[in-house]
Amino acid sequence: MYRAIAKNKRNTVLIIILFVILIGFLGFALSFLMGGDPLTVTIGTIIGAGAFTVIQYFAASKQALAMSGAIEIQKSDNPRLYRIVENLSITTGTPMPKVYIVNDPAPNAFATGRDPEHAAVAATTGILELLDDSELEGVMAHEMGHVQNYDIRVSMIVFGLVVAVGFISDIALRFTLFGGRGNNNNSNPIMIVVGLAALVISPLVAAAVQASISRQREYLADATGALTTRHPDALASALQKLSDYSRPMKKQNSTMAHMWISDPTKPGIMDRLFSTHPPLAERVARLSKIGGGF
Repeated sequence: MYRAIAKNKRNTVLIIILFVILIGFLGFALSFLMGGDPLTVTIGTIIGAGAFTVIQYFAASKQALAMSGAIEIQKSDNPRLYRIVENLSITTGTPMPKVYIVNDPAPNAFATGRDPEHAAVAATTGILELLDDSELEGVMAHEMGHVQNYDIRVSMIVFGLVVAVGFISDIALRFTLFGGRGNNNNSNPIMIVVGLAALVISPLVAAAVQASISRQREYLADATGALTTRHPDALASALQKLSDYSRPMKKQNSTMAHMWISDPTKPGIMDRLFSTHPPLAERVARLSKIGGGF
């Protein structure tokens, strides 16, 4: 477990480096599309994206809760959910996170926050109705696993960086299509084409990185939740129900899709290539295998 936490901290640094390179590449492409000194534009883009990401790092948790429509509760509002989270917090020795409920019939749950001291967990009304106590405990142990493993820190940084890449690409494309290229009309047309291609491809690369990280996080949180409750079959049963009764969330946002325990969207063929979640059937199979070891 400690190795997993250390690995996530290393991954955070690697992710930042990868996205700095990607954003620098975007800035370099912008210099050919909008005109200007490549080095100046590239450095400016990196600094701007860095400032935006820092803001997102501290604000993304509140944004995610707001986008999902989550409402904070106390023990008296929903004693069942609150006590499960409270007991798991005591078991794992982590600070008690804030508890939220999302009024949505789609069964789902997520964790957010930049570290265990600033964490929050949320469950939909749909998952509260669908699961029994042991299954709900398994799901919330999974979410608390994200907190224990510092997945939420990685998640928040990825969330901010993906939004930054998308924002830069969108603004640049709009400027290029509708605002012209300023006074720099003698640039190599091949470089302009390359720049446009970079602006289109960069968000796809960012989404692919986000999806890859998210899939590994889900496997780790499943294992952590199973270890916490010593009842992997309960989480496996919960995931099977999520698969059987899955439905899209009423409020969908692709930038926070990776935070949920189950994909909150209804992806098409192309979307599945960038899925932020491993197949539920595979996760159930892994948990069943773990269960044989207890």
